[in-house]
Amino acid sequence: MRTLAIDGGTPVRAGRPLPSPMEPSGRTIGPEEEAAVLRVLRSGMLSSVWGTEVNALTEEFAALIGTRYAVACSSGTAAIHLAVAAVDPEPGDEIIVPPISDMGSVTPIIAQNAVPVFADVDPVTGNLDPDAVAALIGPRTRAVVAVHLFGKPAPVARLRELTDRAGIMLIEDCAQAYLAPTRHGGPLVGTVGQLGCFSLQQYKHITTGDGGLVTTDDPELALRLRRFADKGWPRETGERAYLSYALNYRMTELVGAVAREQLRKLPGVVSRRRASAAEFAARVAGLPGLVLPPDDGDHVYWYLPLLVDGLDHGGLVRYAEALTAEGVLSLSGYLARPLYAEPVLRKPLTYGASGYPLAGRDYPDGLCPVAEDLVYRRLVVVPWNENFTDADVDDIVAAVTKVHTALVAS
Repeated sequence: MRTLAIDGGTPVRAGRPLPSPMEPSGRTIGPEEEAAVLRVLRSGMLSSVWGTEVNALTEEFAALIGTRYAVACSSGTAAIHLAVAAVDPEPGDEIIVPPISDMGSVTPIIAQNAVPVFADVDPVTGNLDPDAVAALIGPRTRAVVAVHLFGKPAPVARLRELTDRAGIMLIEDCAQAYLAPTRHGGPLVGTVGQLGCFSLQQYKHITTGDGGLVTTDDPELALRLRRFADKGWPRETGERAYLSYALNYRMTELVGAVAREQLRKLPGVVSRRRASAAEFAARVAGLPGLVLPPDDGDHVYWYLPLLVDGLDHGGLVRYAEALTAEGVLSLSGYLARPLYAEPVLRKPLTYGASGYPLAGRDYPDGLCPVAEDLVYRRLVVVPWNENFTDADVDDIVAAVTKVHTALVAS
């Protein structure tokens, strides 16, 4: 067992893949969702414009999260786009974002002709560093997008103080952090900023394949969200009119019905993820050079991040590859590179050859050194799952111990 599987040794786990969101073993989809789909199909009404499922979902979701309103849409990226459109930036205005996230946190900004400005992150959580954000707020800043990375809440209370003082908005990207309290016993993510965005994509805590939700307490913002998801059509007035530039991001009744059933299972999903992550953390806590995410009763573990000290980029890649060879799927850095280093922003590949609104913007290497250190030299992520058994956790502990001892602690 001391020889790593990547070097020809016997893997810790062979022939029995861990539960994965790509398989039934790693999802909570069951007869309830089947019945919901049949209910919609038999009703003959698949459109949320005239149906009841999506309306019920938004009411149930707002009640669960603790906001006055929730608006449904077709994806998590669409949710961010709705939020940015509700902010309504002028062309060339700036929105501050973290460099470690999915590109869906960034491209809606460009779609609204605004400019993403990248702020560095906390070296342990990967979430936005409020001091870095404060240094970047300027006369053209309209909003900050705070991503709750891997299920650990960003410091949104402090970020809200900064944004309120600057007269700008705070958007929370909660795609990876369902039901995470912003502090122990505190309000949930999605309730501190003016807008909270959620995803129902295949890999998230609950899923409908794709889908999104946006939360807010502001009736005017809720109206803007609903209209941007529905071509600017004021359905509430009964007239056919197109009052503003908008797209069609409507959620279907089939998605809404499945989401309602998934929502009922969400507290159990989060509870099981937290329990198995706590067990894992307790058992690897003694490994030198391994740092686990801080958990003050607020982490909901979309992925479980491992911070590994003492490796270069090649060593970090090998660490993740070695874990995967042992039967524990892992990714080095989470991303191949920080988002500002992606070709779409470096070239930039927007609006034909114009590059607008990024033309003349520079996103150089070294822009966010803490984020680069995480992505290239320290961060390994393990997808976490509510359906991990005790035996699964045993294997993950054994694999991490084996790999870490061989590559770092030896």
